[in-house]
Amino acid sequence: MKALTITVTIIFILTISAHNIMCQVKTTVNKNVEKSIDKTFDNVGKGLNNLLKKKDKKKAPEVKASQEVPAEAKPQPAQEAVKVAEGKVPHVAEQTPMLVWSKYDFVPGDKIIFEDNLIGEENGEFPSRWDLSSGTIENAQFGGENVIMFRSSQSRIVPYLKNPKIDYLPDVFTIEFDLYLYSGAITIYLFDSKNQSTPSGQTALDVTGEYMFLPPAKSNLPDGGSIRKKWTHISVAYTSGKMKAYIDETRLINIPHLPFNPTGISLYTGWTNDKEPIYIKNFRIAEGGVKYYDRFLQDGKIVSNGIRFDVGKATLRPESMGVLNEIYKMLSDYPDIKVSIEGHTDSDGDGEFNRTLSEGRALTVKKQLESMGITSDRLAYKGFGESKPFGHNDTPEGKASNRRVEFIKVDSIN
Repeated sequence: MKALTITVTIIFILTISAHNIMCQVKTTVNKNVEKSIDKTFDNVGKGLNNLLKKKDKKKAPEVKASQEVPAEAKPQPAQEAVKVAEGKVPHVAEQTPMLVWSKYDFVPGDKIIFEDNLIGEENGEFPSRWDLSSGTIENAQFGGENVIMFRSSQSRIVPYLKNPKIDYLPDVFTIEFDLYLYSGAITIYLFDSKNQSTPSGQTALDVTGEYMFLPPAKSNLPDGGSIRKKWTHISVAYTSGKMKAYIDETRLINIPHLPFNPTGISLYTGWTNDKEPIYIKNFRIAEGGVKYYDRFLQDGKIVSNGIRFDVGKATLRPESMGVLNEIYKMLSDYPDIKVSIEGHTDSDGDGEFNRTLSEGRALTVKKQLESMGITSDRLAYKGFGESKPFGHNDTPEGKASNRRVEFIKVDSIN
């Protein structure tokens, strides 16, 4: 009996030892596996970090304009002053041609008649640059930007001008604004519905989510497209009786003889509500000028307010392509021409920062023309900031005139 007890005890001890050994082996294996997995993930993580760092090095820093951002978001001018002192300019990413807008032929007028970029407007108040003809319209914030909101049906506004009863539209003019539609439509009347009488034969331009209509012309968006629930750019060009109208890069209206004389502007919406309002922003009326090459021969330079950039950045907006396509055509047709591309700003914000911003924007234009096929030995660039004002800085129209890009004829490129 004693021998049997000893035998059972030994077997029990051996069983416990074997179990402990197996647990230790399993623990050791698990630890090794975990270490291997951790090491693998560490290597993957390091690889991703290195990849992201490489991408970050290639990514161009944004150049922000102090005149175009809220005071609390303004960049530190001291940092930009250091860049200028060190001879550095804002880095602009390599760009490919903007193929989507490559055939865009709208060129805005160069003399600003009316401008409203909604800077300084108070949310919930009536837009200060406009007058109310009917309905309910007020300032709002949409997507972090100031916009004009058409809140009710049959709402109508007109530009608030000193002498609105007179015909303030010249023989050559352009209209531009950004539009956001949920539903319904916006109508552009080419007379001031509050202060002017209705012209004989007057017809209006309707913009819906799917088409443009100005009797007798009506055109649908290509490929059954829609502009609902997204920002789109509306452009209108009038030249001594001829009228063209665009949605983004597509020309939808082309009338050879408009049956009346445009005298002013009214914006109207027949149907909308608080849940599906209509928004507009960046509204501009400008007087047109002579063709670019004729102007170049006459003045030795081209002054353009139609080259636009993202707010506070040196990034070209697509609607700039109308101007750049014309500049490209001129430079292609006359291969001996060399130009200096010169950027300018208004006087808002820090002077050194504005100069740096204007230089970065001029460089962006140069790179865009190069990407279209103009060789770099024909193009120079400079930035003058606010130092060479074209208009007064105490009105929106004057500031808009000062935010410009000039193409100056030069004999050689240094």
